Amino acid sequence: MHDLVYEGEVGLGRIIGPIRRPGAILMGANLRGANLVGADFTDADVSGAVLRDGKLTSTTLTRANLARTDLRAATLSRATLQGANLTDANLTGTNLTDANLTGTNLTGANLTLATLTGANLNGAVLTGANLNGAVLTGANLNGAILVRSDLSGVSLTGADLTGADLTGAVLTRACLVDADLTRAKLSGANMEGANLAGAKLTGVKGLSTTKGLKK
Repeated sequence: MHDLVYEGEVGLGRIIGPIRRPGAILMGANLRGANLVGADFTDADVSGAVLRDGKLTSTTLTRANLARTDLRAATLSRATLQGANLTDANLTGTNLTDANLTGTNLTGANLTLATLTGANLNGAVLTGANLNGAVLTGANLNGAILVRSDLSGVSLTGADLTGADLTGAVLTRACLVDADLTRAKLSGANMEGANLAGAKLTGVKGLSTTKGLKK
């Protein structure tokens, strides 16, 4: 249902209550600070839109196109972004606590200082993503692709990284206490100063080329 087509300036900042706009087209829309709590934007095209400081708690964005979207400091806790496209999106300081990001494409996305505590990133693609200082405590990154991603100073305490691909990733000063890295790929990764106390490293691949990790 493509019942909303809009490009450019959109005055949704004062909208209150659930919105149902599956398939909506909001390319380049200005939704800064908008209240979209509980809204349904399944299959919507929100590419290049501004959602900075937006309130999107429990919002459904399944398979939505959010490429290059500005989501700085937005609240997306418990939001559903399964299969969404967040390529090159700016999620600096964004709250994604308990969000569903299963299979989401976050290639080149900026997640600096973002909060992803308890988030589900199973099978997500984060190639070249910047997660510097992000919090992923207890997050599910099973099978996630984090090739050449920046995870400097990130908190991955108790996170599930089973089978994750961290080839060439930067994990300097990262906290991986009690994290599960079973069968993860760490070829060429930089783990200087990382805390791996209690971490599971069974079947990890590429340890011989990993920097800063005691073999």
